[in-house]
Amino acid sequence: MPFQLKHEQIVFSGIKPSGRLNIGGYIGSLSQWAEMQEKYTCLFCVVDYHAITVKQKPSDLEKWTLELVKTYLAAGVNPKKSILFRQSDLSAHTELAWILNCTAHMADLKKMTQFKEKSLGQKETVSVGLFTYPVLMAADILLHQTDIVPVGEDQKQHVELARDLAKRFNNEYGRVFEIPESVVRKNGARIMSLQDPFKKMSKSENGAGCIDLLEDIEEARKKIRRAVTDSGNQIKYDKKNKPAISNLLTIYSHLSRRSIDEIEKEYEGKGYGDFKKDLEGVVVDFLSAFQKNYNKISDQEALKILEAGRERAEEMAQKTLVKVKKLIGIK
Repeated sequence: MPFQLKHEQIVFSGIKPSGRLNIGGYIGSLSQWAEMQEKYTCLFCVVDYHAITVKQKPSDLEKWTLELVKTYLAAGVNPKKSILFRQSDLSAHTELAWILNCTAHMADLKKMTQFKEKSLGQKETVSVGLFTYPVLMAADILLHQTDIVPVGEDQKQHVELARDLAKRFNNEYGRVFEIPESVVRKNGARIMSLQDPFKKMSKSENGAGCIDLLEDIEEARKKIRRAVTDSGNQIKYDKKNKPAISNLLTIYSHLSRRSIDEIEKEYEGKGYGDFKKDLEGVVVDFLSAFQKNYNKISDQEALKILEAGRERAEEMAQKTLVKVKKLIGIK
């Protein structure tokens, strides 16, 4: 059955294929996607050009790409309802990125806090791509006339850049781009390390602080048992005074689909031991179901879905690129 754009508003989001996604990434962004595809026309991308801002083994890049596609599908993304594609399959992404590089100012990019954090200690050896990748992200978003971008808190600044570039280009050449809005989860946008509640759970982090979606079940159990807690023993959401237990409550809430208030009431008068034992069960149940879905999907199926998505995304992207090139005087 051919894909049809059933909803007026467009959602775009993507994840880098640079390692296994963890439960923090799932809660912060991926878990919203299945719900969004029922209300919007959704494009979900594997942003592999973003991955090469740091060195990648070619074989690993292909492996992580297929794994990420299967992760999208296991999380509920339906290729009959959404467009799922690989960024590098559409040359329009990098072509528009160059045009927007000529619209962006150095001052715009020097404000980007993620570049400052990721380039620490690299000085003159830092990749130019790492500096300019927010412009490529803007191109990803604007190329598809995106209205809504679901992001984690740390990516909100990049959506603001996309908005600024869209307005600047529209004012100078004529309106062609929609002005996108970022959507950040009110609770769960930033899941923290199980070992350090002041550090984001990151897929670049190895060890006890991070649980991958494809984590060995017994290892996941151990990581929950070893998760740090705060002083006292009250199960209460209080990010300022109880950051560790607040983080664990957020994980519990999202993976069990229960409110934090409901969970707090259940553990009134109980201690951390009871809470962590039950959280262990919630995490194990979630991972077991997720991994069962994941293991049903073959690499061949993932590749076929990417190819079908490429054809659909290409048509949408070219419409925008043709307009942009005509406005700037390039045929």
